[in-house]
Amino acid sequence: MSDQRGSAPQRSQSRPPRREQPARDLHLDRERAAAELKRFLDLVVREMQLEIEYEIVPTDGGPDGDALVVAFRGADQDFLLERNAELLLALEHVAHRWLRLNPQLHDRVRFDCGDYRATRLEELKLSARVAAQRVRETGQEFRFNPMSSRERRIVHLELNGAPGVRTMSEGSGDRRQLVIYPERPTRNSPR
Repeated sequence: MSDQRGSAPQRSQSRPPRREQPARDLHLDRERAAAELKRFLDLVVREMQLEIEYEIVPTDGGPDGDALVVAFRGADQDFLLERNAELLLALEHVAHRWLRLNPQLHDRVRFDCGDYRATRLEELKLSARVAAQRVRETGQEFRFNPMSSRERRIVHLELNGAPGVRTMSEGSGDRRQLVIYPERPTRNSPR
């Protein structure tokens, strides 16, 4: 008889890998998520001794479904927004983990402070349009600095169907960049 203590479970007894559902089939339980976010944020604000208030606002997430936006305001607002909102985004990331959200639902729980997100969204869209125009005029690719997957997605969506350009993400991890290329000529197009 062998000692089984400390050994890993047998492979044959493990469950099959979980299939990811398409985002449109996933549902965010806003009531449960809002209650858990309140628990999380009360702890964070108290332990970090932040002079900040927050409001959890349910929104219509559009075609992706319902969403929650956590809006911060107060004396430590600038602290949350330092270094391109690094702390704000870190808190959002930890909140996603706290909620045990499926990654496909991350866009449905967003943190904002002083309209940072709305302003950043408009900046990205404007940058995408300007860069695309430059690519059309010069015929040379344009590389954005590395950015988060959420920000790359915004640029991809902004330029989806834009004439004369195509977008791709290249690289890996924190160094992943979005690149705008001139559209490839089709076989039948004049040169």
